[in-house]
Amino acid sequence: MLKVMVFGVFDGLHDGHQFFLREAKKQGSYLIAVVTPDHIVQEIKGRIPKENLEKRISSIKKENLADKVAIGDSVLRSWQVLESYRPDLIVLGYDQTDLKKSLEEYFLNHSWQPEIKSLAIFKKEA
Repeated sequence: MLKVMVFGVFDGLHDGHQFFLREAKKQGSYLIAVVTPDHIVQEIKGRIPKENLEKRISSIKKENLADKVAIGDSVLRSWQVLESYRPDLIVLGYDQTDLKKSLEEYFLNHSWQPEIKSLAIFKKEA
């Protein structure tokens, strides 16, 4: 089983989020969507999400876009969620460059390293 992990806020689940999750799912056999807690969103983006954590998780589950929806770490860059699930592949969105750098730094000091792949931007058909 190839485990794929994605990270996101998923605030107001839109077409771009759905595309991202569906494309990530195609990369393996089991998709774990990690949803960022409200206080971490505040720390990263300087604002609280419009939808609370429970609503954001519920939206992903309702659309059946992931095999597992997990809550992200309560401490920024502690990466406990990685150790818990040990994905084979991490799929990132086109705009998650800071996250990619953080992950690459984290894996410099670890014996295992999943592949990290970035997807292209979602383009809505006219």
